[in-house]
Amino acid sequence: SGFSKWTQSEKINWVIEQFCSDPKAAQATLKNFQYDSKQQEVLNGFSENTLSNFPLPYGIAPHFVINGRSYAIPMVIEESSVVAAASAAAKFWKSRGGFSAQVLSTIKEGQVHFCWSGEKSLLEKALPNFEALLREETSTFTENMRQRGGGLERIRIIHLPEVGPDIYQLRFHFETCDSMGANFINSILEKAAELWPQYISEVSDTKEEMEIIMSILSNYTPSCVVRVEVSCPVSELGGFPGGMSANSFAYRFKRAVDIARHDVFRATTHNKGIFNGIDAVVLATGNDFRAVESAGHAYATRTGQYRSLTQCEIKDDVFRFWLELPLALGTVGGLTRLHPMASLSLDILQQPSARELMQITAAMGLAQNFSALRSLVTVGIQKGHMKMHLYNILIHFKASREEKQQAFDHFEDQVVSFGAVRKYLEKLRGELG
Repeated sequence: SGFSKWTQSEKINWVIEQFCSDPKAAQATLKNFQYDSKQQEVLNGFSENTLSNFPLPYGIAPHFVINGRSYAIPMVIEESSVVAAASAAAKFWKSRGGFSAQVLSTIKEGQVHFCWSGEKSLLEKALPNFEALLREETSTFTENMRQRGGGLERIRIIHLPEVGPDIYQLRFHFETCDSMGANFINSILEKAAELWPQYISEVSDTKEEMEIIMSILSNYTPSCVVRVEVSCPVSELGGFPGGMSANSFAYRFKRAVDIARHDVFRATTHNKGIFNGIDAVVLATGNDFRAVESAGHAYATRTGQYRSLTQCEIKDDVFRFWLELPLALGTVGGLTRLHPMASLSLDILQQPSARELMQITAAMGLAQNFSALRSLVTVGIQKGHMKMHLYNILIHFKASREEKQQAFDHFEDQVVSFGAVRKYLEKLRGELG
C-alpha cells in the first residue's frame, strides 16, 4: 500500500527483495543506468514509479536531401541494420534529386460523445451559438494558440446509430501549429462537455436530458497528412547485384509494392518496415510513436482493406515511389524541449517547424521502405540483416576486436547463425592457443 509514495531507493529495494533472483546484480544494473541527481529528477518526472532508465541506441542517418535541404537525421532504435539501410537509401536518392515532400493538411480532431433522445435538428440549430459561447469561455486559454494562427477551427454533430439510436458526438477540428496539441485539445473538449448539456437545456423547451459519455482527442488524424516521394528516369536507377538491369529492378520493385497494396499479410510487414524508420525519428524528437503508429495503421485501412502506405508507378519511363500518411507531430510542448536528447535532436535537424518535422519523418519512412524493398527484390533481406546480427552475436560471446574482424571476414559468404558463430570462435580461439 502506498508504493507510489515511497522513495526511489525504497521502491528499488522492495522490487529486488521480492522478485530478483540475484539482488546484488539487479542493484548494480539499476544503479549503472541511473544518471546524476539533476538529470534523473527530470527523467523521473516523465513517468511513475521510476527505478532507473532503459537506454536505446541514438544514431544518425546522414545523406538526406529533402526539398533541396541537407539533413542528418537522429534515430532511436535497437533493431539491427535500420539506420544503415536508411542511410544507404538516402545516399542513393541524394544523387537523383533527393526527396520531395509536402504537407497536405494539419488539422487534428477530438470528440465529445453523448446520449440524446431528442431531435437532432434541435442540436444542429443550437450548434452555431454554442460554438461562439465555447470560444468565449475558452478565450483566455486559447489566446497564445490563436496568436500563432491556431485554435478551434469548427465543430460538427455526428450521429452514431450503429452504436445506438441516441448516441451522438460533437466532432471538433483544431489547428495546433508547432504543438502536437494533446493537452490543448483535451482541455477544450472537457470544457465543451461541461457546457454543452447546460446550453441545450437552457435554449430548448424539451424535457429530454443529455448525458455526456466521454471527451477525448482522436489519434486518427486523416486531415493531418504529409506526402513524400522520389523519382527519376528508369535508366538512371543504375545497376544492381547479380547484373540486374535498372529496368528489371524497377518492375520487380513495383510488383513488390503492388503485392503489399493487395495482400494484408505482406502489407503488415511492409508497413512495419516503414515505421522502423518513422518511429525512430519520432522517439528521437520526443514525440508519441504510439499515436503515430495507430494513426498510420488506421489510415492504411481507409479504403476498407489494410494496404501498404507506399505506392509505386512507372509511367513514361519514369520511376516514382511515394508515401502518404498522417503524422501529428510537435516541436514545442511535451517532451520535445524537456528531454535533453529530444531537444538535441531538434537542434541537429536545424530547429524544424512541425510541418518540416512531418516532412523529415515521412522521408525517413520512405527511405526505410525503399531500402527494404531493394534488398527483397535483389539479394534478399537476410544478407544485410544477418551481418548486423553477427555483431550482436560476437558481443554475446565477448569477442575481441581481432576476433570480430576475422569473424566478419569469415562470414562474408557464410550463413550466420548463433551455433555457427560459436563453433567458429571456439575453433579460432583454439588455434590462437
